Parts: sequence; structure tokens; C-alpha cells
Amino acid sequence: MGAANTIEVRNEGQTQEMAFAQVGLSPATTNSATAHAFISPLVGEAGVANTVAVMRTKVAAVAAGDLSGVEEMLVSQAHALDAIFTEMARRAALNLGHNINVTQTYMQLAMKAQSQCRTTLQTLAEIKNPRPVAFVRQANISHGPQQVNNGTDGTARAGKAVEPSTNEQSQESHELLPHTRAPRAPRRTNPPVETVGKIDRTTYRKRKSR
Repeated sequence: MGAANTIEVRNEGQTQEMAFAQVGLSPATTNSATAHAFISPLVGEAGVANTVAVMRTKVAAVAAGDLSGVEEMLVSQAHALDAIFTEMARRAALNLGHNINVTQTYMQLAMKAQSQCRTTLQTLAEIKNPRPVAFVRQANISHGPQQVNNGTDGTARAGKAVEPSTNEQSQESHELLPHTRAPRAPRRTNPPVETVGKIDRTTYRKRKSR
């Protein structure tokens, strides 16, 4: 195995197996191997180690705040996706009127490429012009008592003053409001009947029978 395919492993304070595991699970290493497999037919044998080194350089630049490489990648991908859209649309047009199924397949591929191109440009625009984040502090400027009633249907009504219940007035959890009226004098339900005074009646003389 040549030096271009040899990845340097630093195992200071680690066992060799732990160092291999750390390199093997590194995103820069695994994605560099994937990228190397796809770019080798285009640029030739660059070597996995060289690809990993370049990948780590790009990752370090982004971590330091330099997004120029990311912007370059997104712009390039948008142009590549636009080229795919153009080719798929051209092939769909060539089959139009001859094979509707082939035409439909090419048009679906063209629309997918167009959608991905739009998403890529939208991502690039958000990186160039990030959306401002506003922190709004809620302030209650209304006057008077408020109560929010959460109904069973999930609605909430606010701003309407509601008369506190009896339990709320007494500030007790399970007791009613104490009776504040002055107690009345005890009343007998069946008062005793007093003796009626002497009634003066007219004296009638009995007639003697003849």
C-alpha cells in the first residue's frame, strides 16, 4: 500500500485499537473515502490519505467561520442540477409523441433536479443573508383582573373579568365563605298559647214556657 493510501494515526495515550476506531468513526475519514471513490474516475488516483487531508482542511475552515468553500460548493451544485434538468427535459421532449411512459420518466427526473436546484439556491441565500432572530418580551398592559378559561375544545378566552367563586373569596380550598350576618334572636317555632281574657257576654233570660 502506497503512502497516498496510508492514513496517519496518532495514538498518544491510546491503544492502537482505540486510535483505529477513532479514525474509522471520524466523519472526515468516512466521507473522504466515499468522495475518493467517486472522484477517482474523474481526476485519477488522488489517494485516500490526500483526500482525508484536504477534507480536514475544509472542515477546519468552516469551523473557523470561513464559509467560502461552502458557498462555492452550493453554487457549483446548483449549476450541475440545472444541467441535469436541462438534459432530462430535452430527452423528454425527444420522446414526446412516441413513448409517453419514457417521456413521463424523464420529466419526473427533470422536475426533481429543478426542485433540488431551487433548494440548493435557497440554502445558499440563507447562508449569505441569515434571518435575524428577534427576542420579544411579552408585556401585559391590560388593566383589571383577567382569567384564562381553557375549555375542553382547546380554546382559551382571555381578558374577561370573572367574578370569583365562593371558595375563592374565602381563600379556602374546600370551605365555603363564612356567614357574616349578625345572628338573629332565637325564634320559637310553636309559641305557647296564652290564656284568653274573660269575655263579657250579654245575659239572656230564658223565657218561661207557658
